[in-house]
Amino acid sequence: MSASEGLTEASGLTRAQVMKRGLVAGVAIGAPGMLAGRARGATRASKMRHIADGWGRFRVRVAREQLYDLRRRLSDTRLPSMELVEDASQGVQLATMRALRAYWSTGYDWRALEASLNALPQFRTELDGVGIHFIHVRSAHQNALPLIITHGWPGSFVEMLGVIGPLTDPTAYGGTADDAFDVVVPSIPGFGFSDAPGALGSGDPAASRRPGRS
Repeated sequence: MSASEGLTEASGLTRAQVMKRGLVAGVAIGAPGMLAGRARGATRASKMRHIADGWGRFRVRVAREQLYDLRRRLSDTRLPSMELVEDASQGVQLATMRALRAYWSTGYDWRALEASLNALPQFRTELDGVGIHFIHVRSAHQNALPLIITHGWPGSFVEMLGVIGPLTDPTAYGGTADDAFDVVVPSIPGFGFSDAPGALGSGDPAASRRPGRS
């Protein structure tokens, strides 16, 4: 039984009613495994529309030199000696650290993620003097409800990519047009491509030099 089916059975509501009350959206936010498994739904650009009324369109552009520098610093990392026990009672195990370094230095494809993000309508605006990055995907279905999905701390808007498709285009995932939402996924201040209040506020010249800023 899916999370949405369990909620409908427990509450006595129809699936559409549950969706409209935001319950399924809440379950989706708390299910990172589902987010990763359905990431492909977030990049269906042909099914997504956007508006840019007063907002600056945003594209992720990380310089090649920054990626090279990251890989260099990872390769130069001095790892600790082998732990003296066979469990994690003395801290993170050396094998785990080696695997993490290998993944982020050679296994992770940043350009693939960058392309996926740039296939989505991303924007930047200013709220209370702070530059805020967000994704805004409008459903093709009429009467779709607006829904803001915010990541936690620490976290990233990337965690939410997998629910954009099901929420904005529910008919492609076994739902109905009544289940549709217009989705906004912001980066909270100080995370992702949003400015941090104070030191990196949008009025600070240093903010314009942040990696990925367009």
